[in-house]
Amino acid sequence: MCASVKYSSRGPALIPRMKTKHRIYYIALFSVVLLGLIATGMFQFWPHSIESTADWSADRRSVHDSPLVRLPVSSPIPERGDLSCRMHTCFDVYRCGYNPKNRIKVYIYPLQRYVDELGAPISSTGLSREYNELLSAISDSKFYTDDVTRACLFIPSIDVLNQNSLRIRETAQALAMLPRWDRGMNHLLFNMLPGGPPDYNTALDVPRDRALLAGGGFSTWTYRQGYDVSIPVYSPLSAEVDLPEKPPGPRHYFILSSQTAIHREYRAELERLKSENGEAVLILDKCSNLSQGVPSARKRCYKGQLYDYPQILQESSFCVVLRGARLGQAALSDVLQAGCVPVIIADSYILPFSEVLDWKRGSVVIPEDKLPEMYTILKSISQRQVEEMQRQARWFWEAYFRSMKAIAMATLQIINDRIYPYAARSYEQWNDPPVVKWSSVNSPLFLPLIPPRSPGFTAVVLTYDRIESLFRVITEISKVPSLAKLLVVWNNQNKSPPEESQWPKITVPLKVVRTKENKLSNRFFPYDEIETEAVLAIDDDIIMLTSDELQFGYEVWREFPDRLVGYPGRLHLWDHEMGKWKYESEWTNEVSMVLTGAAFYHKYFNYLYTYKMPGDIKNWVDAHMNCEDIAMNFLVANITGKAPIKVTPRKKFKCPECTAIDGLSLDQTHMVERSECINKFASVFGTMPLKVVEHRADPVLYKDDFPEKLKSFPNIGSL
Repeated sequence: MCASVKYSSRGPALIPRMKTKHRIYYIALFSVVLLGLIATGMFQFWPHSIESTADWSADRRSVHDSPLVRLPVSSPIPERGDLSCRMHTCFDVYRCGYNPKNRIKVYIYPLQRYVDELGAPISSTGLSREYNELLSAISDSKFYTDDVTRACLFIPSIDVLNQNSLRIRETAQALAMLPRWDRGMNHLLFNMLPGGPPDYNTALDVPRDRALLAGGGFSTWTYRQGYDVSIPVYSPLSAEVDLPEKPPGPRHYFILSSQTAIHREYRAELERLKSENGEAVLILDKCSNLSQGVPSARKRCYKGQLYDYPQILQESSFCVVLRGARLGQAALSDVLQAGCVPVIIADSYILPFSEVLDWKRGSVVIPEDKLPEMYTILKSISQRQVEEMQRQARWFWEAYFRSMKAIAMATLQIINDRIYPYAARSYEQWNDPPVVKWSSVNSPLFLPLIPPRSPGFTAVVLTYDRIESLFRVITEISKVPSLAKLLVVWNNQNKSPPEESQWPKITVPLKVVRTKENKLSNRFFPYDEIETEAVLAIDDDIIMLTSDELQFGYEVWREFPDRLVGYPGRLHLWDHEMGKWKYESEWTNEVSMVLTGAAFYHKYFNYLYTYKMPGDIKNWVDAHMNCEDIAMNFLVANITGKAPIKVTPRKKFKCPECTAIDGLSLDQTHMVERSECINKFASVFGTMPLKVVEHRADPVLYKDDFPEKLKSFPNIGSL
């Protein structure tokens, strides 16, 4: 008992003595581990270079406050420039790496003042307002990073926009001193006014080695295709003059020339054109007797008559843009802003952003030796095409020319598209103006999902009083496995629909909706009874389609729920003799429309057709009792930018028992009215949204010599 008590009393006494003995050791070990973790974290997250802490901001930093860098005479000079450079030889794409947003990261060097050994600056102007705006736009953009270690592209804060203000050798030395220069690899320079007297080179004369050049006056001799970026020469008038958009249409003058410093031979040729064509041509020059204080850049004259510039450009259909001492001219930007179609006469000139912009849609390019024929060439262009080009010209300016920000963003996007081609902007995104903007409407169609097969589709049959044909259509449609509901739109206010007992007995719900007025647009009303996503619009005389053809059409629509998927195909063509669009129903190799007498589409388009159709198109359709199908094709193509999909190769689409009295489409005036509809709708939409395709959708084994029982859709194509 005593031993037990003695052991118990000693046990607790030993533990404190052990803690005291090792306390210092444990505290020291813990401190070392903690300090190691802290040091590791600081090394991991602390900026690895002082450059990464230099957040570029022209708004917060003045050139005069920036650090001074003195260039020794012996400073190295980059190589002249490698004309063989391409993205795969002179650009390190691995620096860009993969990122989920498929977006390059752009770093702007901190602002510094460069002077020679005597203290003279390398530029007579320092940082220009335009370059300041450009760098500010980039620093505020989605491309910018202030972490130099993450950068894919480097932009010097050395302003080389205007070569006239630069000391060539010293500017090159300043570039070579940049910490990440590495022979110019992954560096981008912006220059709008290259060369100088007397030869005016078409690319920047500053030696730049492998650096990319965004240049405003490239020729085919100096432009490194797929590497350099041709940019516009910015016009300061874009910021100074508010020039409201003028609707496309005929103008007071046919051809106008407003440039002042053009070669005397060109001016003599222009004067000859005016003498031959009179008031249709206006040739302006600089004014010699302006009042004091009136800016000469804002005025033009012709024989003593004064004109406001650039406002006068809006009074002409075509505006001449001739080469001057440099190929790139700021007049191009002024002309586009005015919505005047530029007539570009500058051999070998690389047009701005020509890598992505389709200049044929918004300009006319004429060789210099064809200047005497300019009037005849332009007269061969139809008025409708001129109006399309006027609209496109103005949109090019708004999207890519109007500011230094627009120019910078387009340049970076082009480079981004080269590095991430699988995520590049499409031709349509670069070139198609957003003509119709649907406010407060969000389309549910463009999701990476295929609509499920289980809900099926709702067939909407528009009818008037063809009872026998209607019942046959209902009977045939009811055989389609994916039919979920059948909705009959009864468009006859003078006659009641048949009694319920007379209707065909089918296995899916059948609903009859009576309309208040006989309108073709009733077929596209967003009825509450339509509960499926897919809608089959079908006429009451389409009795020739088989259940296999209808089921296959639905399966195709499930793959392309944002398209019109139909059976009878039609085409729109431009009639050069008449100068307008025409409707073509003959069997051709091309399709731009599918008739909604038998077509699948998403029910969302019913809402757009009824409530968001532009202009008076819906009223036009109802008044003329025609063209509701063309209107729906215009609507879907304009929203999606995509062509319809034609299914099955059926060539004959007519009701064998219908007469000319019964069928609207059999009237002799039908083709003329349909052509009028196309021209009317194109005018309202402000463009021609229809897309032409040369393909259709057929089942995989449709033409193969296999037993019918092996085919999913055996009953397709029989006439």
